[in-house]
Amino acid sequence: MLKERLTSLDVFRGFTIILMTIVNNPGSWGSIYPPLEHAEWNGCTPTDLVFPFFIFIMGTAVPFAMPNKTFDSTTFNKILVRSLRIFCLGLFLNFFSRLDFLGLEGMPLLVEKLILTFLVAYALLGDFSAKIKTILAFSIFGILLFLAYSGLPAYQDVRLPGVLQRIALVYFFTSLLYLKSNLKTQIIVAAILLLGYWALMTLVAVPGFGAANLEKGTNLGAYIDELFLKNHMYSQTKTWDPEGILSTVPAIASGIIGMLIGQLLNLPTSKIEIVKKMSFVGLGLVVLGLIWSIKFPINKSLWTSSYVLYTAGLGTICLTLLYYIIDVAHYSKWTKLFLVWGVNPMIVFFFSGILPRVLTMIKINHPELPGEPLGFQSYFYNYGIVPLFENPLNASLAFALFYAAFWSVILWILYQNKLFYKV
Repeated sequence: MLKERLTSLDVFRGFTIILMTIVNNPGSWGSIYPPLEHAEWNGCTPTDLVFPFFIFIMGTAVPFAMPNKTFDSTTFNKILVRSLRIFCLGLFLNFFSRLDFLGLEGMPLLVEKLILTFLVAYALLGDFSAKIKTILAFSIFGILLFLAYSGLPAYQDVRLPGVLQRIALVYFFTSLLYLKSNLKTQIIVAAILLLGYWALMTLVAVPGFGAANLEKGTNLGAYIDELFLKNHMYSQTKTWDPEGILSTVPAIASGIIGMLIGQLLNLPTSKIEIVKKMSFVGLGLVVLGLIWSIKFPINKSLWTSSYVLYTAGLGTICLTLLYYIIDVAHYSKWTKLFLVWGVNPMIVFFFSGILPRVLTMIKINHPELPGEPLGFQSYFYNYGIVPLFENPLNASLAFALFYAAFWSVILWILYQNKLFYKV
């Protein structure tokens, strides 16, 4: 059964995941409209808002999920296991292309990978007792970590950080802070994390590189990634990771700010008063972020403190508008599409990442164009989408929209059948 929820928050989550799906799945990575690309380094495009918005929304949901603020061993175990399950889903996405160890004679590799995928998804998304959830989460985490450091060639450079991994860590620390502290302490902790990160990145010399700097591959965060994650980082950057160790610290502050907004939404006052307070906070965060960016540039890859304030401010403003329209003015007839995405975030996040990998493994030869076979996804795009458009940018966007529409149908069916999957 679906619990009582804040509709505007679900809609905001749904919108964010739709945008994530579109920007992650263009028809061609060489043909993308600028707003659907990440900033080259400093700066912030609409695409750079997706990840911090998701973390902000997750933080906002914490006070709604734990209204009584009861902390005991059972609650701690739930938080730990949920965090571990999210972490393992992200790890498995990184491992998917490397997996080849079932050894089932005569079975195609793709079928083996799909069997493993559904077993892992069932183990991490299934509704089991607390004890079984704990055993499964720790077992999968242990197996994947063992493979990464086993010395086996297939796994010696598999990536360990990732989007879901960062979300898991932020959820863990944000939830514990919410349960174990008051509002004043939470604000102080967020400020310490942001100021401390700024000081580390701009004042501490980088061993082997010299003075503190904010450049690719030579900053303190990159040094720490290379020190602890060597050979297990993002393949496109190799010597540092955009979801690395040090930059996860300010990401926790993103979650804390969301959690503070969640508490503001729960204040025992009128909804209009809440809207006024949220508007003021959102605008204030944006202004502070822009001011700080003069000395500490807005940068997603570094997750700079100015980026935290700026994106959290924009997230607060977006949520405020949705809250007013949906929960105050009660204009909600248009929200169903976003709701079906917003109430099943993990299943679409996980499987929408798996599906392109699967389609790439299915090879097809064009009967009139002999040569190297194309993966099914490339084949469909090049011979099914591209011929319909003169502009390659439009063709690439059309594929992304088609993919989002495909998932909309899947999620609509799940919603209609009241199938909601949570970690």
